[in-house]
Amino acid sequence: MTQPPPYGSWPSPIHSQLLTQKSVRLGEPQLSGDACYWLESRPQEKGRSVLMRQDSDPSCPAVEVLPKEISVSSKAHEYGGASYLASDLGIFYVNAADQRVYLWEEKTSRSTALTPKADFRFADFCFDANNHRLIAVREDHSDKNNGQAEEESNALVAIDIRGNDEIQILAQGHDFFSNPRLSPNQQQLVWLCWDHPYMPWDSSQCNVADIAHDGQLCNLKTVAGGFGESVFQPQWSPSGELFLVSDRNDWWNIYRVENLDQQPRLQATVTLQAEFATPQWVFGMSTYGFLSATEILCCYTQNGQWSLGLIDLDACELNPIDAPFCNISDVQCGHGKATFIASTTTTSNKLFSFDGQQFSTLAVSSHQQLDQKYLSQPEAITFPSGQGAEAHGFFYPPHNGDVAPLPKELHPPLIVLCHGGPTGATETGLNLKIQYWTSRGFAVMDVNYRGSTGYGRHYREQLNGAWGVHDVEDVCAAVDYLAARELIAPEQVAIKGSSAGGYTVLAALTFSDTFNAGASLYGIGDLETLATDTHKFESRYLDVLVGPYPLERETYLKRSPIHHSDQLSCPVIFFQGLDDKVVPPNQAQAMVAALDKKPVSYTHLTLPTKRIV
Repeated sequence: MTQPPPYGSWPSPIHSQLLTQKSVRLGEPQLSGDACYWLESRPQEKGRSVLMRQDSDPSCPAVEVLPKEISVSSKAHEYGGASYLASDLGIFYVNAADQRVYLWEEKTSRSTALTPKADFRFADFCFDANNHRLIAVREDHSDKNNGQAEEESNALVAIDIRGNDEIQILAQGHDFFSNPRLSPNQQQLVWLCWDHPYMPWDSSQCNVADIAHDGQLCNLKTVAGGFGESVFQPQWSPSGELFLVSDRNDWWNIYRVENLDQQPRLQATVTLQAEFATPQWVFGMSTYGFLSATEILCCYTQNGQWSLGLIDLDACELNPIDAPFCNISDVQCGHGKATFIASTTTTSNKLFSFDGQQFSTLAVSSHQQLDQKYLSQPEAITFPSGQGAEAHGFFYPPHNGDVAPLPKELHPPLIVLCHGGPTGATETGLNLKIQYWTSRGFAVMDVNYRGSTGYGRHYREQLNGAWGVHDVEDVCAAVDYLAARELIAPEQVAIKGSSAGGYTVLAALTFSDTFNAGASLYGIGDLETLATDTHKFESRYLDVLVGPYPLERETYLKRSPIHHSDQLSCPVIFFQGLDDKVVPPNQAQAMVAALDKKPVSYTHLTLPTKRIV
């Protein structure tokens, strides 16, 4: 009888080309009239972000809206998002090449520039028909690049749509703005703002103002938020009521703003130990919308698993929708219809439409068809960690239908994954980068270490002041837990992570002896350098995660692998994009220079790109 191949060497049809062959990244869906719009980021076209449209007639194929030389993408906050707006007048969009805002009119098949040639970045639009203008967030880099300011300035602005390059500042004075949204009668504007050193998931506030006859804002009031409260996605209902998401009860729940014009107060639509929001890393994130004035379609996560549901606003009840989706985002609604992006454990992201009863597929991110016998199914686990804490994650056992089971006394090698952020989370939608390994006989542990989202504000805040400590404890504890259950070979464990996850990789390799090898994708080796050399959006992020710099400089040095490279003694590979503004290339270069003086095997691969996906 033929012996089955050893773990790690199983033959698999899942190869690296599957990650890009016939695949696109779907994002930013919008409904306008009877049409659905979305963006497709295409690796085969050097990452061009293509605006697509699907009309209501399903027999008509989806079409590209703009000329082939145009890529739609905003660089605001470096991460971008909300880079176009579909309207009755046409498509307002940010041209990736020059970051100017244009209006595309389908009747004339031409674009008109609405903003001047200047060092501006725009995102997050709403259309003010009464005043013939587009309201947006503007990030102004001109003073910074002229040496007149330490960092760029942000504001809410109005862009005249008549093409005269006129921009009017509506609100300023805060470090960041997002989510400007006009009420249905276009007489009020709501928006979010926050300030250093906090990120929007730490402390943010929701403001509302009236629009005066001259177009300026007046009668401004704060309706929610402040220190220790995160507000997400303010949105007007079709009847003109204001809703938002707040974590004031430890969980991001959806609230209705009552008595808005006098003494605003929040009333929960439903109270649930679930998250109806996600960290606002990019503009335009949306987890709910209105199918009608009394019904909300929403997505929410519990124990790391996303679900779809309908909230009956009259009864204040959440009714889960029976659907196979485990990762859901970009919920958009209009005129009784909805669209969203979702995946399952066996299918990649798809763009769906929903009429309240049935789902229809509008677009797919990949046309690859994989036999499920090669796909490992995740197991949600909770495990003990340092000082009596608990952490969470998903375990993927090796799985390949072509390979006979190995003897029970043999255990597979393990790859531990660290998600980025670190304020973020891993999900269980089909991930070929995981299935590549499990189909070859590796086990994979995808860790939602303390600080991850999806488990309430208290869990999220457990990383505050403890980055490089609790996350490292958790990834090591995950290995110990799986070894105790005899699910993995503890002497054959590697760790992989990107960006902030790359920092956890390097810290775990340096400050523990749990791992035998590591892979850092644009990871961080020097916290001090990161605190002084990154973009504005994250420039004070570490004040909360590590401590105020330079006051806590010793902590930065203590937790930076670059200053303790003598403790790193196993093989490691570094991947780095040379045009990365978030984690600059000098982070990887410094670590490589330190390891070059040691008898440690390493590889350093650079690419002339912004980020390696």
